[in-house]
Amino acid sequence: MRINGKKYRTIWYEDDVVKIIDQTKLPHQFIIKDLKTIKDAVKAIKTMEVRGAPLIGGTAAYGIVLAIQENKNLDFIKKSSEELVNSRPTAINLQWAVHRMNNRLSFVKSDELLDVALKEAKLICDEDVKFCENIGFNGLKIIEEIYNKNNKTVNILTHCNAGWLATIDWGTATSPIYHAHKKGIPIHVWVDETRPRNQGANLTSYELNEENIPNTIIADNTGGILMQRGEVDMCIVGTDRTLSTGDVCNKIGTYLKALAAFDNNIPFYVALPSSTIDWDIKDYKKIPIEERDSMELSHIEGIDEQNNIKRVLIYPKKSKSINLAFDITPAKYVTGLITEKGICKASINGLKQMFSKL
Repeated sequence: MRINGKKYRTIWYEDDVVKIIDQTKLPHQFIIKDLKTIKDAVKAIKTMEVRGAPLIGGTAAYGIVLAIQENKNLDFIKKSSEELVNSRPTAINLQWAVHRMNNRLSFVKSDELLDVALKEAKLICDEDVKFCENIGFNGLKIIEEIYNKNNKTVNILTHCNAGWLATIDWGTATSPIYHAHKKGIPIHVWVDETRPRNQGANLTSYELNEENIPNTIIADNTGGILMQRGEVDMCIVGTDRTLSTGDVCNKIGTYLKALAAFDNNIPFYVALPSSTIDWDIKDYKKIPIEERDSMELSHIEGIDEQNNIKRVLIYPKKSKSINLAFDITPAKYVTGLITEKGICKASINGLKQMFSKL
């Protein structure tokens, strides 16, 4: 997609380094950062310079490439793989990508490791672009149905950032929106601010602005009353891990939006590539939920009058806080899963009909 009219992917390999868009600086600064070592890749994932399940997976794949560039010793590659997997626990794409890379590199000769790893990492990213594009084509059908029925602007509510910045390109939840916009369907997006890191305000609104798609940032708790007023036609969110049962783990606050949508009879869709499906865990209580630094809650970043980015304390100094990064939306509140293969019910049977893994 585009920034200042120029097309970008969120990650690419160039001149022996991995290039990323540092998302901790958006929307105030656009900075392309070089990842030169495996430690750089791990740090980028931990500090959320890159974030979003598909992009984390792509970064992990290129992290293995960086590890091989440093040292082709198998013990070093194994240790690097473990560091990557442990960098963030919830997004399943991270573990998936590392395992896929290691499986591909099994029994590969030492002098061929780098070349094979580079090709596989690029393939993982290229596949994600195609998957997300297909998610857009499949989700577009839902938006078209709503538009053809009502013949007015389609109001879509989304949460966090499941845009192209969270993937390699196109996004998951935003891909149907981008495809609808390209087709000339009038779209307006309600963008949840998404505390505490404000990925909606800082990232989703930013990228929608770059594509000239009308959008309005709202506080996280505003969606309910907008649904009650009939100002939301549908919800689309992304996911960091979806179980084969159809239960969805996504950014904290997603569950409450699903409840509000259910109460107001508004369709609630989850968009995801198949790489985000966890085929092993059956009980959502066993999903590892990341707990992040409470400073993300107690402090907030912004830009001052001199265009300097500053962090300020907004809580009482003695107050304690807990920062759970994700919640679970049970399958019964999900209208459907939008995947690269089509739209299915959020259930074992629905996924079984869509994929052959079950």
